[in-house]
Amino acid sequence: MLEFKNVLLIQLGDIGDVVLTSPSIRAVKETYPQAKVSILVTKPYGCLLDADPDVHEVVEISKLRGSLFTRLCQQLAFTRQLRQAHYDLVIDLRTGDRGAILSFITGAKVRIGRPGAKNQFWHKLAFTNTLDNLEAAPPPAHPGADQSLRILRKIGIDTSDTLPRLFISPNTRSIAEVLLKEYGLPAESRWVTINPFSRWKYKEWDNAKWGEVIDRLWETHRMPAVFIGAPEESAGCQEIIAGREGRAINLAGKTTLGELAAVISMSSLHLGVDSAAPHIAAALGTPTVTIHGPTDWRAWRVVDDLHKIVILAMECVPCNQMGCNDTKISQCLELLGADKVIDVMDQLLSTNRPA
Repeated sequence: MLEFKNVLLIQLGDIGDVVLTSPSIRAVKETYPQAKVSILVTKPYGCLLDADPDVHEVVEISKLRGSLFTRLCQQLAFTRQLRQAHYDLVIDLRTGDRGAILSFITGAKVRIGRPGAKNQFWHKLAFTNTLDNLEAAPPPAHPGADQSLRILRKIGIDTSDTLPRLFISPNTRSIAEVLLKEYGLPAESRWVTINPFSRWKYKEWDNAKWGEVIDRLWETHRMPAVFIGAPEESAGCQEIIAGREGRAINLAGKTTLGELAAVISMSSLHLGVDSAAPHIAAALGTPTVTIHGPTDWRAWRVVDDLHKIVILAMECVPCNQMGCNDTKISQCLELLGADKVIDVMDQLLSTNRPA
């Protein structure tokens, strides 16, 4: 086996994909303990991996902006940065064109990738080795993490620990603690984080049912709900908690992604729909209850004593469509009552009380 000293993983997926890549970073480090392992992600997702002890450097790429001349200068500067790093192994963990181009730009002696979603011939020119027919690992391997690990196994890189893990820096945690204290939640108190929204509306649950969850959480457990999310989700969160001041606070859009992760790490439980937040929570060791509709959780999540999935028992679930017949409306979520989610929430909060 060749000995590599400077390795770059390219993960240009969404937030959840970045979280699920952490076992791949660990696998490379276990296989090449002396190597510097860096990862290239889309900005601002890199803050999720900044504190990972196995990461040498997080490289972020942004969308080019400005005039044609400005964008050209930005691209040249980034190309120079990649070339000057002198990577000797580059692995693109996805099938997109941009990752293939960036792999080629690095000039690494060994560049590993896949043929591409449309089997583009030029992917074979961008990589020194293209791999296909990648086999999924059987349980107990984490199915979401295995999406990246399966390409590494093909070249002799693996780990027995496939659970995604994230780390929070002391500075980021301190910032989150100050923010929570401003909203009346000292670090020693207990609360539940909720992320009710997704990039895709057909994955979302009814706002009124989230209101029922908030009420039960307060009346039974005397715990407030902390709503988290992106800036564009803040108004929707505010609609849910309207009239429930004191029982819920809205932090959507008020944190960086790293600070959002810190808030989740300090919560007693995370509730949410199929989105990135439950992946973040699970990787931080926070118990989770995740509501799934048409999407198949078995391809991405692990269910155990700390992590539960709530679905409505229908013959068509999961259908993996964008709502019923691709209408963007999912009856399996429309018909899912709050009681089922509340029962699972109560169970986890009752069995995972702090000492």
